Amino acid sequence: MFTGLVETVGVVQQVEERPGGRRFWIASAAIAAGAALGDSIAINGCCLTAIAIEPQRFAVEAVPETLARSTVGSWTDGTRVNLERALRLDQRLGGHLVQGHVDGAGEVIEMRAEGEGRRLILAVPGELSRFVAFKGSLAVDGVSLTIASVTTAGCEIALIPHTLAATVAGEYRAGSRVNLEVDLLARYVARLLETTPSRESSS
Repeated sequence: MFTGLVETVGVVQQVEERPGGRRFWIASAAIAAGAALGDSIAINGCCLTAIAIEPQRFAVEAVPETLARSTVGSWTDGTRVNLERALRLDQRLGGHLVQGHVDGAGEVIEMRAEGEGRRLILAVPGELSRFVAFKGSLAVDGVSLTIASVTTAGCEIALIPHTLAATVAGEYRAGSRVNLEVDLLARYVARLLETTPSRESSS
């Protein structure tokens, strides 16, 4: 489990094709120094397991399902990625509960200047749109963000200067693809409503 508060930005340093998947070496001395084999690390919002650690970098592997459902399949040498280690029970939950299970990929429609920040105008896949709510939470590339408005195509999110500087959000352009994870609570509520008999059907 994660908070959606990015610790640092790393860089994809090496990509290796493996039987049944792909291995990525991520350069980040800060994360490598505090990681252990088997640790879960959110990389652009995708929970992956550290399978090798060196002083300045660590390695993870992604299976075909992950490569197809998220933006992980497009990572190449030099790709910058948001990094967050798993939440400890004694930590503050400053963002919202993020599992690191990417629900799908969205697309940046526009990054509009708004004072010192930017307004991210985002297209959300149709099957995820029902989980998008005004003032609700959405993890975008692993960053816990608040939805400023809901649109027919998706949503708009206000990005403050700190988020633009401390994450890869400052690099977004029209056409950029981003990993999306909807709010866990919204998903459970939707499932509960689907499986609870209506009064008419139960009477």
